[in-house]
Amino acid sequence: MIPLLICDDSVMARKQLIRALPTDWPVSITQATQGEEGLAAIRQGLGQVVLLDLTMPVMDGYQVLAQLRSEGLLSKVVVVSGDVQEEALRRVQELGALGFIKKPAAPEELRATLIRLGLYHPPAIHEPPQPRAELALKVNFRDALREVSNVAMGRAAALLAKVLKVFVRLPIPNVNLFEVSELHMALLDAQSGQRLSAVCQGFIGDAIAGEALLLFHDSETGDIARLLGWQPQNDTETSEMLLDLASILIGACLSGIAEQIDVRFSQGHPQLLGQHASIEQLIGLNQQRWKQTLAVEISYSLEGHAVHFDLLLLFTEDSLARLTHKIQYLME
Repeated sequence: MIPLLICDDSVMARKQLIRALPTDWPVSITQATQGEEGLAAIRQGLGQVVLLDLTMPVMDGYQVLAQLRSEGLLSKVVVVSGDVQEEALRRVQELGALGFIKKPAAPEELRATLIRLGLYHPPAIHEPPQPRAELALKVNFRDALREVSNVAMGRAAALLAKVLKVFVRLPIPNVNLFEVSELHMALLDAQSGQRLSAVCQGFIGDAIAGEALLLFHDSETGDIARLLGWQPQNDTETSEMLLDLASILIGACLSGIAEQIDVRFSQGHPQLLGQHASIEQLIGLNQQRWKQTLAVEISYSLEGHAVHFDLLLLFTEDSLARLTHKIQYLME
């Protein structure tokens, strides 16, 4: 049996990968939820082959690859990640990864990659598939939506990286169900004392509706303009720049979610909620539309630049039943 390590912080991602493995591949599977845990397993001989995520808490995939090289550990690593930036692919190859597969991993692509790398050799005689005990993994709604958001976030980041010609650092998305007062408190705590401009864009599709809210920090708009090659002369031109950038980022993220849960979102025109405003003022502008909401929070940052974007996807309370049904289909 080949010791196979699957290292990913998402239960859903690990379950999807186990499902995608060739059923006739003789492997013993170990799971790790972050990089340090994965390295400990590898040092114990449990990771001759490793399927490695990049965006994880404690120690990410890049750090794992660097540590493997530093310690001279000879694991054969295939990265399976939602971060599909060209620079991400280049970096993991430079760090010694043998292959790269975008999430969610299709069984055919995974099989072909394992064969190409000489990690899996299909038997001459086909044997009936054997069920894997690990498929009993229980995936909760929050973890599943976080993984769906992670994949969508990565696709949006790849587009943003091309537009700005930078490397985008990706966070682990946060998923929470907020009462209106709790959401306001969370935003106030996160953005206290900062001057912001915010773009809002509504979306609806298949009984799922909500708003995307993208927060720009006024102290960073000059850097954003330089990266885009813009020279806005006034607030109107700055607004146009922010609206264009928001349309790219929000549109790509919503498209990534829609594709995974098999819906088609109609998107409203992006609107500037406020410019040079405090978060208290922005909350006041939008307070009437925010009830209880399911919030997905994604904070992008740009490597080498003091620039970050805070994206909130706010799903209405009435959308939860349909969204849960769609996510449930992915979990089963």
